[in-house]
This record gives sequence, C-alpha cells and structure tokens, in this order.
Amino acid sequence: MNQIVKLSTCLALLLTVAVSGFSQDLHFSQFFNSPLTTNPANTGFIPDGNYRIGINYRDQWATIPVPYKTMSAYGDFQLFRDRLEYGWLGLGGVVLRDVAGAGNLTSTKAYASIAYHQLLGQSSLLSLGFNAGSAGKRVDISKLTFGDQWNGKFFDSQIPTGEPITQSSINYFDLQAGMNYAYFPTDNIYINAGFSVQHINTPRETFFDGNNKVPRRYIGFLNASIKMSDKVIINPAAYYSTQAGAREIMLGGNAAYNLSGDGVQQLFGGIYYRANDAAIFLVGYQINALKLMFNYDINTSGLSAATNRRGAYEIGIVYTGLYTNRTFSNARRSTICPSF
Repeated sequence: MNQIVKLSTCLALLLTVAVSGFSQDLHFSQFFNSPLTTNPANTGFIPDGNYRIGINYRDQWATIPVPYKTMSAYGDFQLFRDRLEYGWLGLGGVVLRDVAGAGNLTSTKAYASIAYHQLLGQSSLLSLGFNAGSAGKRVDISKLTFGDQWNGKFFDSQIPTGEPITQSSINYFDLQAGMNYAYFPTDNIYINAGFSVQHINTPRETFFDGNNKVPRRYIGFLNASIKMSDKVIINPAAYYSTQAGAREIMLGGNAAYNLSGDGVQQLFGGIYYRANDAAIFLVGYQINALKLMFNYDINTSGLSAATNRRGAYEIGIVYTGLYTNRTFSNARRSTICPSF
C-alpha cells in the first residue's frame, strides 16, 4: 500500500513539473535583477549608472527527482547620452540556460536588445524596447521512459515506445517587445511601471511531428524607490505574468541600509510572496558598484509535502558603472534614482 501511495505521489509530482515546465517560461524570483528578461525596454534603462553586467543562478526543487537549474548572464549600456539632449539609446544582450528533468531537458536562449529612452520634461521618462534572438531545446530521449514501457512492475526503457518523437533538438527565432514609464518628481522618489510581450511571433516548438506554438507571455511590473532618510531606502515591487492560462503574481519589497554613511557599503533585506507558490526571503550586500543578492524560496503550494517546503535558492550579481567622461547637457540625467 505504501508503495502505491509513493508511486501515486511521484507520478502526480512529475505531472505537475511537466505541466509547469511546458506552460511557463524561465523565470527568476529576483526579476528586478534580471531586467532584460523581464522587459526589453529595460535595455540601457539604468537609473543609477550608464552600463551594467549581471549574472543570475537559480536552483529549484533540488529535493525532488526532477530539479530545475536556471542560469543567465547579461550586459547593457547607454549610447548617445552626450549627443541626444532629451534621450539616449540602450544596447545589450542576454544568454539563458535551463536544465531540468530526468531527460536533461535543456533550454538555451540568446537575445540582442535595443531600446530608446525619451525624457518627458524634467520628471518622467518613456522607454520602448525590442529584443530578438535564437532559442533552442534538446532532450536526451534515451533517459526517458513512457507509459507504454510499463511492464507491470516498473518502467522498462528496453521496451520500444510508440511515442511519435521525431527529433531530440529544436531551434527557432524569437521576438519580444516592451515599454516602460518612469516618474521621479524629487531626488527621494522614483516610480517605474512596465509592460512587455514575449514570443510575439509565436514560434513553433515541438519534439513531435506537430505544429505546437509557444504562446505569448505577457508581463507587467510596478516598482518604486523611496528614500526615507540618509540611512534607509525602501523598494516596494509588484510583478505579474501570464502565459497559456498559467499566472504568476509577486508582491513584496526590500530595503537598503546605508552601512558606511556615504552609500559605498549597503545592506539589503526583503520579503516577497509569489501567490499560491512560495514565500521569498532576500538578503544582499553592496560595496561600491558591485551588488550581491541571495534569496530563498520556501514552497507553500501543494508541492510542499514532497519538497519539505524547500523551493529554490537564487543568486543575483550586478555590477553598475558610470562613464568616466560624462558630459551631459542636463546634470539631472546622470541619475534618476534615490541614492545615499
């Protein structure tokens, strides 16, 4: 009886993982530290700098048989800020890689991004961006077993399967677009909202002889940065994503504490909640232009029984820099985000 319960639990878990894997794109809890995957209009939209380089790593559901490991690296920079009086161009790129499941289902994506940012008076900014690139997936079919390979006691990979798999790897062109609006009425308040659409061209993605399309994914976010004092800046945020009926909602925020008095060293702490999925606890440290953040997701969904509430851990590293030869016609353009 216990074996039957364990088998049923395992099959239910695998089904949940499979549905999640094929109905949703790669994602990070630290969406604010993965700007180019959240919205291509973020390319070159760097409130406290002129260029940045970032790395993200996420290890999810390590306690179950089919864990997810997601990695990304990105970079972007501002162009023509000394030539355009009321705007600038942003250029960048991002590479993502995800490995999951017994068949080592591997997803690799590489995108180039471009965005234009236009100042609207002295206190707001409108941005429009696009990214395009190549996406590919591959799976090791020899490591998979299917329903017709059940021999009455266990799944036997030596039994031929009737699954109509025609290829073990696929590649396709992918296109995204987005827009942002930022409002910064004073040096102590900054508000930013954005909306993006991924997979605009709904590319074909299937290992079978079919015409399965990647559904469009819609992402919206709202965040703010509010300087409470010379010691504390709070950063509330909200995130919403929907794709093929699957939805993700995140609410929360973090706070930065000025350790050194001049802002050179900062300590971060925060909490977020992903609806019907996880509570997310975040800590971080920044010295000069380098920021390191770590979060741990405690699973609160139906998978918590199998994962012992161990959802995921994630690391985000961001380096933000300023050009040494800045010659802006408007000094306010050097930074639009509250800082110590």
